[in-house]
Amino acid sequence: MNPIINLEGKVGLITGIANEKSISTGVAEACAQAGAKLIITYQNEKTRAFIEPVINRLGVEDVFLLDVTQPDTLDAAFAEIEARHGKLDFAVHSMAFAKRDDLHGRVVDTSPDGFALAMDVSTHSFVRLARKAEPLMEKAGGGALVTMTYLGSEKVIPHYGVMGLCKAALEAATRYMAAELGAKNIRVNAVSPGPLMTRAASGIAGFDGLMAAAVDRSPLHSLVTPEDIGALTAFLVSDAGRLISGGVHFVDAGYNVMG
Repeated sequence: MNPIINLEGKVGLITGIANEKSISTGVAEACAQAGAKLIITYQNEKTRAFIEPVINRLGVEDVFLLDVTQPDTLDAAFAEIEARHGKLDFAVHSMAFAKRDDLHGRVVDTSPDGFALAMDVSTHSFVRLARKAEPLMEKAGGGALVTMTYLGSEKVIPHYGVMGLCKAALEAATRYMAAELGAKNIRVNAVSPGPLMTRAASGIAGFDGLMAAAVDRSPLHSLVTPEDIGALTAFLVSDAGRLISGGVHFVDAGYNVMG
């Protein structure tokens, strides 16, 4: 374990694990290795079955239902966190969704309902999570919120469609909430990984080409892994990252700097 990343005594919420290859799986593993007490959420009973191996491997005892389209589940999850721990030191938001037609189609053709759904699940859910976490982080004397974004927020990525707009709004929310919550010693950051094959990425047409381009054009000629993302996230939520807030932090072998 790298001694600079020490999460002993900290309680952290990890959302968005879909299976063992998820970005959030790498985050959970890195935080657990650094000594954090983890809380993991699942969207429904079907998804829980897929993440059971992760829960068992990490020895996570607190596993709660959380479907951001169902407000009652958010309320219930945070009520349980408060009852069991009385505080929350960090929370990781890794959720996104858009209808297939809105993801693959032109932005100008996005339906009002499709746009609203994508923004609600992919962006405003982070705002709602932050609002629920705020009082529990105050009790901890401060905390850290981290969300997952992507380069499609600032560059046009083929077949990324409305999700690019959602990620741009997500990064803006990160900056605004960092400014609003800083007085309470709550830091807010976004992590922007390079392309990697996850269940969510498998729904993006031509994603294999994006990964090949990342290897070819990035300065380090390498694909990012969930473990790489986990290492950066664990650093950001640790005391080592205590003065880092409001930023978008790339872990993509340098691909984002290339023209």
